Amino acid sequence: MGASTSKGVGVAQAAAAPSIPPAEPVNAAAPGTGEKPKCKACCACPETKRARDACIVENGEENCSSLIEAHKKCMRDAGFNI
Repeated sequence: MGASTSKGVGVAQAAAAPSIPPAEPVNAAAPGTGEKPKCKACCACPETKRARDACIVENGEENCSSLIEAHKKCMRDAGFNI
């Protein structure tokens, strides 16, 4: 009679994720570096990513700006345009 739909599935998961946009690899060489990314964005800079994520979970995004910026710099140095 009525179709059952499951609205809201995954909403809790999306709400728990930090609001940091994903890095996109550049199609051409990154400006200033002359290199293309050597790996996928998910695998780049694991040390700064781990520290940034732990800080955000424990202290909130607004209190981790230095670690967020350090990770962005690492990603740029790896050839990602973020």
